[in-house]
Amino acid sequence: MSTQANYIRWFNELTIDDVPLVGGKNASLGEMYRELTPQGIQIPNGFAVTAEAYRYLLEQAGAWQLLHQALDDLNQKMSLTLPDVRLKHVKLSMRHPSR
Repeated sequence: MSTQANYIRWFNELTIDDVPLVGGKNASLGEMYRELTPQGIQIPNGFAVTAEAYRYLLEQAGAWQLLHQALDDLNQKMSLTLPDVRLKHVKLSMRHPSR
């Protein structure tokens, strides 16, 4: 399997055991697709972007440092508004990889 193929997983390939790979919502969608489709419930097969793909994007875009600057000093009592503004700045500052 090529490296790029590790960046997506189709719902029909996912189970609830794939939470570390694609997150809880996507793993649940995969589980739902796998369990309900054979029962005749029509659910379109979709895909999930993997955590590996997300890490690759952050690495290639040089965004890890920006994320740390935005989030490392947060505490649990802070409003979500400040991190949202900081993260929007990180997103707008990212260089997107060519592939």
